[in-house]
Amino acid sequence: MKVGFIGTGSMGSLLIYALIQSGALEPRQIAASNRTSSKVRQLSLRYPGLHESQSNRETVIRSNIIFLCVKPLEFKHVIDDILPVVNPNHIIVSITSPVQLRHLESSLPCKVSKVIPSVTHQVGSGASLCIHGERMTTEDRAVLEGLLSHIGRPYQVDEACTRITSDFSSCGPAFISFFLEQWIESAVKLTGIKRADACALAGEMLLGTGKLLTEGGYTPQELQARVAVPGGITAQALALLKVSLNGVFDSLIQTTHDKYDEDLLKLDELFKTGEINRQQY
Repeated sequence: MKVGFIGTGSMGSLLIYALIQSGALEPRQIAASNRTSSKVRQLSLRYPGLHESQSNRETVIRSNIIFLCVKPLEFKHVIDDILPVVNPNHIIVSITSPVQLRHLESSLPCKVSKVIPSVTHQVGSGASLCIHGERMTTEDRAVLEGLLSHIGRPYQVDEACTRITSDFSSCGPAFISFFLEQWIESAVKLTGIKRADACALAGEMLLGTGKLLTEGGYTPQELQARVAVPGGITAQALALLKVSLNGVFDSLIQTTHDKYDEDLLKLDELFKTGEINRQQY
């Protein structure tokens, strides 16, 4: 298997690291390109054998599966660039949620999927959200999800739920980290606990909580009931949180969806323009 990465920024480089670290791929199986060539050079030095492509087209030519790890509004330009060297057997994977399968399938002659990764793949955990195009066979899906299974749990979702599932799997680590950061800062300020101790305890707590929810058979509601004794300290604090956070998560979801819809409108316009241009020729 030969795997290419177009775009080696934050998530592209993380996926390369995770796939190599997990043993899913050897560096010699990877080709990568970036408009800033120094970023790929750094990866080739870090992972001897990784091929430093001189262009996005070279990455496609050398690969069976190609991950497009670029910003949403850069997709149309990248697709137009690589189109002459894409063949029907290629599997091209978008890791960007607003880019729709219809955008990809109407612009490319190959098999396409969308995979929304998570920063948690850096430690071999978390869910990879998978949305497959119509040209992806059962075997193709198995190959792609088999690759992803080395760095987390492949989880098939409906494209209509891309945004809300991404809120949990992809944005969630930032949201939870923000909550913990605020909690830790207050603890340091009000009690004098060392920040390093609070961070360590919070991390262990979060790890254990995740295992209880994924392996222990608890739902969030059941876990609260298990910890919060009626009339106890935890129950009283939970009552405070319920009042203080009332409506916050509705607003959070609305915010992420508004941004998603904004990007989607821009992408629809870009890909519609591309379709018009192709018809003219």
